[in-house]
Amino acid sequence: MQRILLAVLGLTLSMGLTTGCATIKRANVGRTAAAILISDEQEEQLGRQVKQELETKEKIKYVEDPAVVEYVRNVSTRILQQANKDRKNVKWKVNVIDDPKMVNAFATPGGYLYVYTGLLLAADNEAELAGVMGHEAGHVVGRHSAQAMMLQYGEQAVIEAALGKNANMVAQLAASLAGTGAGLAFSRGNETEADELGARYTSAVGYAPQGLVTFFGKLAAQEGQTPGVLKWLSTHPPSSERVSHLTTYISQKGLTGSDLGADRLAAIKQRVRK
Repeated sequence: MQRILLAVLGLTLSMGLTTGCATIKRANVGRTAAAILISDEQEEQLGRQVKQELETKEKIKYVEDPAVVEYVRNVSTRILQQANKDRKNVKWKVNVIDDPKMVNAFATPGGYLYVYTGLLLAADNEAELAGVMGHEAGHVVGRHSAQAMMLQYGEQAVIEAALGKNANMVAQLAASLAGTGAGLAFSRGNETEADELGARYTSAVGYAPQGLVTFFGKLAAQEGQTPGVLKWLSTHPPSSERVSHLTTYISQKGLTGSDLGADRLAAIKQRVRK
């Protein structure tokens, strides 16, 4: 397996030296390696195990209001249809966690997406929510979770976990995602790719693609004032360079869209507050 991985990395890198930008080359190398080591089926198994751990050990509480859940899933569905054009066969599962003090969202292998009600309350409009969901979908499309897990826990540990032979690693990951640890740390290249994909997906369905940019700016301004804000900032640091890159990317790619959906989100925020 190791020889196969090295061969794939060597071939991908040699091809990348003559085409594309440096960021895309590195992203493709990592994505190819993750795909070789962990199959789509194993990613789905990992995601399912993490979900079970979150529910049984971490005791996360899902939103019971069907209107709120349906709203988030409807917003996500349009974004995920775009994501499936870049990575087919992902069976997305969107979950809404009831915690108004936690401004957070995360994705796990296999297309499991989670958003906290605190993030719904922090967003000013639907375009910002769509931007965050597009960003998290981008992590799945790029196989970033699998890459980060291999770097954090080691290739063998991740493979064993996918086969159901490493419950301890799954428990550690679930605990970190639930907010009791550091969480998965994505590389700078992974975050850039997820930003770009999120902007593309939101623009493609008519949302203002600047939603993620404005959401970053708002959270950065609140840092230190609202403890829950730090959760998403800790794994998605909105540096000025990163925000500037995304703004430039939107302009250069001619990404358009004007739908903000502020009124639609406002109605849902009222239900969440109740």
